[in-house]
Amino acid sequence: MTTSLPAATSVAGRKQALLTIAAGATLRALPRIPDPVKRLLLAGRSVTLDGNTLDTTLQLMLAGQRAVGLDGLVNTDDVGAARAQLEALAASFRQHIPVAAVTELTIPGPAGAIRARHYRPLGAGARPMLVFYHGGGQVIGSLDSHDDLCRKICRDADVHVLSVDYRLAPEHKAPAGSDDAYAGFSWAQEHAAELGADPEVIAVGGDSAGGNLAALVALRARDEDIAPPALQLLFYPVTDYAAQTRSQILFASGFFLTKRDLEWFRAHYLDGAGLDAADPRVSPLRAEDLSGLAPALVLTAGFDPLRDEGRQYADAMRAAGVPVDYREYGSLVHGFANFFPLGGGSAVATTEAISALRAHLARR
Repeated sequence: MTTSLPAATSVAGRKQALLTIAAGATLRALPRIPDPVKRLLLAGRSVTLDGNTLDTTLQLMLAGQRAVGLDGLVNTDDVGAARAQLEALAASFRQHIPVAAVTELTIPGPAGAIRARHYRPLGAGARPMLVFYHGGGQVIGSLDSHDDLCRKICRDADVHVLSVDYRLAPEHKAPAGSDDAYAGFSWAQEHAAELGADPEVIAVGGDSAGGNLAALVALRARDEDIAPPALQLLFYPVTDYAAQTRSQILFASGFFLTKRDLEWFRAHYLDGAGLDAADPRVSPLRAEDLSGLAPALVLTAGFDPLRDEGRQYADAMRAAGVPVDYREYGSLVHGFANFFPLGGGSAVATTEAISALRAHLARR
């Protein structure tokens, strides 16, 4: 497979994008390497921290990152280059999972048209729909960077997926992204039947920053008294931009998402936005009342700086009477749902999470 180099905005950015593609080439080989060989390549060393042992496949992935001079999700201060890097990384091991149909859409938003992508499952009859928001710290990421994950959810959960693009920072500060996310959910409620989906069973979901948007959509749907989501699917969500948690300290570097990344994303998203980091319009964990929210499936990773705030949000919702299915995958890192093509624990956890999503929606 040939991977094209996305346009970067500087020579340094293009160099980083080339390194990202090199890392992607290494990633493509991982599923074909037997586990004993992976351990041999790691000289028998394992990483154990806070009672968890890092998945061997991810340990080798991270070693490959370090070998080409990369540490973290963002390795440049150039926003355009950071976006190009993620697109190159995602493209380097994309599987193009087949589904019945994929349709590009534009839907109305509060500041103009919003791009969206509809994935249709195989078979006849109305199926549930998941309105999905991609991760990327509210700054990077796209419909394309999360295309494979949406395809896998569509196929394996047997659901329609409506992947909604949204305005990104720093061009569009908070709460622009969450306004677009809510517009996408509202549009889905009105048009689900036209897409062949069951209008009575529409869930929201996302990973990382997208999980943050899904949680905010669920809160706003409750407060504005519209039909609530059938479920919140929250992969390692950002829930508190003001948090200084133990997991942020433990996993500050070396485990794909770094504390520097979090600070870089937060600055681009919130500086000059007129919203404090503790404002519940961006930090759902800070909401005064979490009662009456849609049921939630919350998934976190053991080696993730966002682990603790995801766990805290699950606990807070449960304490408020919300049905919560919380699952923590101790051996994995942030982003594991996008790393399922690499095999190992990421593939197992992603399959289990999608199976749980299917079961929850079937009960709805």
